[in-house]
Amino acid sequence: MTATDTTRLVLSDEQMVEFLALMHDADSVELKVTIPESAQRSAILALGMDPLEAQIRQVFFFDTPDLALSHAGVVVRARRVQNKGEDSTVKLRPVVPERLPTELRRTPGFVVEVDALPGGFVCSGTLKGAPRPGHVREVTAGGRAIRKLFSKEQRAYFAEHAPTGVELDGLAVLGPIFVLKLKWSPEGFGRKLVGEMWLYPDGSRILELSTRCETAEAFQVAAEARAFLAEHGVELSAEQQTKTHTALEFFSRELAA
Repeated sequence: MTATDTTRLVLSDEQMVEFLALMHDADSVELKVTIPESAQRSAILALGMDPLEAQIRQVFFFDTPDLALSHAGVVVRARRVQNKGEDSTVKLRPVVPERLPTELRRTPGFVVEVDALPGGFVCSGTLKGAPRPGHVREVTAGGRAIRKLFSKEQRAYFAEHAPTGVELDGLAVLGPIFVLKLKWSPEGFGRKLVGEMWLYPDGSRILELSTRCETAEAFQVAAEARAFLAEHGVELSAEQQTKTHTALEFFSRELAA
């Protein structure tokens, strides 16, 4: 279901058929590319990104020390967002949209999205929630049970897909990761772009550029975005990095140490 060779720029015929099938039943597509550290500064300057306009986010993940959830395709996350509040997420990937229960697809806060990056893609089913103000900070400080961050529907979604014996309240807190998120409309590009700079505790960082679109316009938007970024000298052929996987691996190693 997932095209894993993310260093290639072209999908195979088999991947293309699968990609089209996933998009047919997905709610939206997010086109992404990550920029290597050596090229981040030049990309920021070329695209006119203003760091002072970025929104600060604090991201926490929840998993077992050996990342049992991640290996099962389950991501559990909570965020604190500057001037916006808090949110929580239970995500399953990969998923096949047409196989998802109708009741789940109709659940408020549930979204099916295809993430596409150079040479690869994955379809995920995400159930979002809104914890009470202050709960993320209290939970991550050990003052409340982790399950308090998630709605009844989210807890049921988690229980259905988590490995046997893994409970929400038994998970480790992995994080935080600080994120700078910027939405802007670059000159010469007819859509909004989103830039996310993920700052890891060891000093490394990932810069991801993305734009969302309707499934019917994915190929057109991808072509336009690729041409725009290439015109501005943005590196598109580097090996792609995954923000979540990098964060989970970092904190898993930290726990083991």
